[in-house]
Amino acid sequence: MTFRFTVLASGSTGNALLVENREVRLLVDAGLSGKKIEGLLAERERDGSKIDGILVTHEHSDHIKGLGAFARKYRIPVYANEKTWGEIDRLVSKSEELDRRTFRTGERLDFGSMTVESFEVSHDAAEPVGFRFHSGDQVLSLLTDTGYVSDKLKTLLSDSDVLILEANHDVEMLRAGSYPWNVKRRILGDSGHLSNDAAAEALCDMLTGRIRRVYMAHLSRHHNLLDLARLTMTNILRERGYETGTLGTKLGTKGIALMDTYYDRPTAWDDLLHA
Repeated sequence: MTFRFTVLASGSTGNALLVENREVRLLVDAGLSGKKIEGLLAERERDGSKIDGILVTHEHSDHIKGLGAFARKYRIPVYANEKTWGEIDRLVSKSEELDRRTFRTGERLDFGSMTVESFEVSHDAAEPVGFRFHSGDQVLSLLTDTGYVSDKLKTLLSDSDVLILEANHDVEMLRAGSYPWNVKRRILGDSGHLSNDAAAEALCDMLTGRIRRVYMAHLSRHHNLLDLARLTMTNILRERGYETGTLGTKLGTKGIALMDTYYDRPTAWDDLLHA
């Protein structure tokens, strides 16, 4: 059974993820304009009329910017928890016209042959969540927009085949950057974003399970670089005894493929059956 995904866009300027199997197609977040989302979908030969639902992680603009227009145009059900809906109602025009579906954080949603499990994360939003997607024996997990990763969450996510993990910033680039100190402090705090170092350290603790590919996601355009994120994570992983590479690299039993995401273009389709 096909079970695959593409990260349509990831970063501080907008986020969207498309996950599908043969029966179900789900969009996670709509943090770019509706027109931009349509263009990104077209690059992967998809369109909004075939999407079965939109899952919302939280209400920040880089996750819901195009939600209202896109969901209304294609009449797509929108899934969010109660507190996030409260913020969507405040921030998204004509939100009362959306096909609203409410879930409780921690519960599983059944979409035919795909099950989606939400989990709590630590971020300065009303009730932010990450998601785990189950199809057959394969699991894809999404963890971004969190200031730290608890031991409980590390245990949960270690049982994933592929992990999309935030590597938002380089600490020194952020400290030297032009943001006001109160913004820097928010990003660096427990309710902010994971740095490259913090992401790598958390990942090392999660590699006791079956993870074989990790996508470095939600990179800041001002305070990070893909090459720097890769270098930092590679160095820390190697210090802990793990071998790193990219898709197609022949890796041993302690090997992990580090994959890129982009703010302006989608990743290639990733079939979890090849994890």
